[in-house]
Amino acid sequence: MKYDYPNNKGEFGQYGGRIVPSELGQVLVELERAYNSLKKTKKFQRELTQLYRDYVGRPSLLYLADMLSGEIGGAKIYLKREDLNHTGAHKINNTVGQALVAKHLGKKKLIAETGAGQHGVAVATVAAKFGMDCDVYMGARDVENQNVNVYRMKLLGAKVIPVTQGQGSLKDAVDAALGAYSSEPGSYYMLGSVVGPHPYPMMVRDFQAVIGREAKQQLLEVEGRLPDVAVACVGGGSNAMGLFYEFIPDEAVRLIGVEPAGKGVNSGKHGLALMKGKLGVIHGYRCRVLQDETGKVLESYSAASGLDYPGVGPELSSLADMGRLEVEGVTDKEAVAAMVKLSRTEGIIPALESAHAVAYAMKLSKKLAKDKIILVNLSGRGDKDVKNVYENLM
Repeated sequence: MKYDYPNNKGEFGQYGGRIVPSELGQVLVELERAYNSLKKTKKFQRELTQLYRDYVGRPSLLYLADMLSGEIGGAKIYLKREDLNHTGAHKINNTVGQALVAKHLGKKKLIAETGAGQHGVAVATVAAKFGMDCDVYMGARDVENQNVNVYRMKLLGAKVIPVTQGQGSLKDAVDAALGAYSSEPGSYYMLGSVVGPHPYPMMVRDFQAVIGREAKQQLLEVEGRLPDVAVACVGGGSNAMGLFYEFIPDEAVRLIGVEPAGKGVNSGKHGLALMKGKLGVIHGYRCRVLQDETGKVLESYSAASGLDYPGVGPELSSLADMGRLEVEGVTDKEAVAAMVKLSRTEGIIPALESAHAVAYAMKLSKKLAKDKIILVNLSGRGDKDVKNVYENLM
């Protein structure tokens, strides 16, 4: 399969682009030029590779969940252990890359949004490492549910700004962060997912693509072949694109994105942007977005803060249109059950977001032969979720 996206306008088919006020548009054009120039240089790639190895702790492990696979009795489930990265999630892959870009541009302050807090922690981490100031905008609801990550960000020196507008979720945090960025032209906006105006979806994907590159090589070494299926949870979609991008040309590998079905597919309380969304505009780009018949963006819901977003990355929207990406939904209840199951069979506590992918992989494994291979991106660890899950979801 030939695949070469985005085009020079930052479009993935009918999705993506840069739909922003002219002032912000000019800043983003400069960012695009700087990134496209930097990524071609040996010095930048050498610095990035060194940070991945010495600071992030890459390559992350590929782990055969043999106890879980054996108990299910179906396909083998391999976990790409992004939970073992520095800061405990995949988010650091992107922030170290963008920090190098910000450094090149001479920026002294980082602005970011966060949902579950993992991106906020990763931004605060690189801000400390590179000697930059840092403001993180976080929905008030998420501040309450993810208070451990709030403490981590503050300890790292970041200023955490609760967002009370709207439903106090990730969408509202992005709105607030974009507003702050527009009013502080000397700052650098470090977007955490494959969403937003061009060049962010491309840039974040490029920095996260290390996940799939490593996983492909690791599986070839241990199994001598590619996986039959690659599975990742989808909110904005950075961990999913990180895993999937390397496998897009390999059409024999099924790509399955798992969205948050929340209280149920037909409950109205979910984040099923790919499954139920329509073409629309959110946060300066076009994607599949949850909206009513008038085009008003609807509220999303997921017990997993990092998946609670009414839109989705433009590249994932496009891959779904092409039929290259399959999309499934997993409820809060199913994700919590998978979180408990993986914890008690493998001694690995996954993030509630990642547990959505684990839940679907468990379901799929039962339907496949034992010689089949399912590759799951275990995008983060569950320390941040344990208190909320025990007190509110079990």
